[in-house]
Amino acid sequence: MTGRSLRITLGPVPYLWDGEAWRDFYFRIADCAWIDAVTLGEVVCSKRLHFTQPFIDAVATRLADAGKDVALASMAMVTLEREAMLTRKLVQASQWPVEANDLSALGLLSGRPHLIGPFVNVYNGATARMLVSRGATRICLGPELSLTSVAEIVGVAPETDFEVFAFGRLPLAISARCAHARAKGHSKDNCQFVCQDDPDGLAVDTLDGQSFLTLNGVQTMSHTCQVLLAELPALRDAGVSHIRLSPQHCDMAEVAETFAHVRDLRIDAAEGEARLRVLYPDVPFSNGFHHGTTGADWVPTAAERVSA
Repeated sequence: MTGRSLRITLGPVPYLWDGEAWRDFYFRIADCAWIDAVTLGEVVCSKRLHFTQPFIDAVATRLADAGKDVALASMAMVTLEREAMLTRKLVQASQWPVEANDLSALGLLSGRPHLIGPFVNVYNGATARMLVSRGATRICLGPELSLTSVAEIVGVAPETDFEVFAFGRLPLAISARCAHARAKGHSKDNCQFVCQDDPDGLAVDTLDGQSFLTLNGVQTMSHTCQVLLAELPALRDAGVSHIRLSPQHCDMAEVAETFAHVRDLRIDAAEGEARLRVLYPDVPFSNGFHHGTTGADWVPTAAERVSA
């Protein structure tokens, strides 16, 4: 890989962070030269919106002034009329491109340029072509796809920008019920925003004490953190244009720098992984989906297998 052949995107913060902490996080990202594009917005739970809404205009402007491509994300699941109204308002009033994460947003966006987020299932080239014909300019593929599937989809629509989820806990499911609140003795309607107590999600263990999943409000996420560093050359060769970093409770500017340095051959993937393990300790890494195996698996590189 040479130059900036893969652009780095920062996805929306999936967790509930204090509004000012959320703002300050993105202000630091604005100063991070390694990040090319940022998607903002609440994708998990509409009840969280009042934490970040007072700051979103200032954050988006700050990022755009710093040269980032800014987009606003729609919610991943719309179940209430007020959420439908929020989606309509987002599409109609946003001065920034919109990333659709639910089919309810696609009809509103048809015929105008927009992005497709990882919560919209794009499992074949025909779907990608259809979305492009309706105005999609960049598609973030779901993290459960293998490299073989990614290459087949990208190959059918090579004129389109495609993005792959390269870092972060994986979004696995989303529900109308809130298991996070229930785990802490609350109902969804009276959740008291207990998910704010877990800025990196709430760990879920099996009955025999093995780490299993992570709860994030109404969302279920992986316990592991997907890391696709050694896989960057293959993604580039498959025609992928962007890699997505999902914000976790760690120094994401340093994470972005690590990905950029591996991409640009300043360091090798092994050194990059070692840096990430320091930046995001106590969370196991995975890349199984990319290699067509169990998602939680870690498939070592040939060099790692030799050294082991």
